[in-house]
Amino acid sequence: MPRDEYVIHTHLPFETVNTGGASQILLLCDHATNLVPADVGDGSLGLSLEEMSRHIAYDVGARGVTLQLARLLDAQAVLSRFSRLVIDPNRGEDDPTLVMRLYDGTIIPANRNITEAEKHRRLLAWHRPYHDAITGRIDTMEAAGRTPALISIHSYTPQLRGRALRPWHVGVLWHHDERLSRPLLDRLMAEPDLCIGDNQPYGGELEGDCLSRHGTRRGLPHVLIELRNDLIATETDQRHWAERLAPILAGVVEAAIGGDRNHG
Repeated sequence: MPRDEYVIHTHLPFETVNTGGASQILLLCDHATNLVPADVGDGSLGLSLEEMSRHIAYDVGARGVTLQLARLLDAQAVLSRFSRLVIDPNRGEDDPTLVMRLYDGTIIPANRNITEAEKHRRLLAWHRPYHDAITGRIDTMEAAGRTPALISIHSYTPQLRGRALRPWHVGVLWHHDERLSRPLLDRLMAEPDLCIGDNQPYGGELEGDCLSRHGTRRGLPHVLIELRNDLIATETDQRHWAERLAPILAGVVEAAIGGDRNHG
């Protein structure tokens, strides 16, 4: 039976926050929730609430950090409103992991035998509207003469099943564009109490992902931040990390692009 704790009954693929924000920063949160639309597998992916509370379903704590950063930076934000197991907005449309059948040892029953028609339906209903919302925010900011700096907030589990512990507190993921990533890495690595990953625990070179689509292809400065999810499990922790990151991010963006009207 569907579990009310994570089933969503209205078709709202994304939420936008602080759309009048004055900052040049546009915050993104691709894996903000573990919500499942009622029309996906009768409102259930076939997983228990315990499984849906794990990192396989969403990025634990990332939404709270994003909302706190939006407040502290006076920044706009776009966040997903569906589980990454429904369809992953941080994958290109032709990526074989767009809909995961198996993740970190867990089989996803509703996805195990998914048809191309169902995958396409989810793409139209959830994946594309999320990206259209991001495009809309970027277009609006550029029309107002502001160069958007895209900062994507994610979290990761301290340990995948059967794998080694991950020591990093924060990971900075990047590919072609170092305008934000290099100074951000320099600032974070100067913090004596932090272990920082440069393209860890994942590489940032996934073609077709969210920042490739909205950052690289449009020539916009961008960076993805990964926070270890045990560090941001509570609202207090989320606020703490947002307060720690906000002035660093503001300084990095100001130094990189300032108030310029053009980005290329």
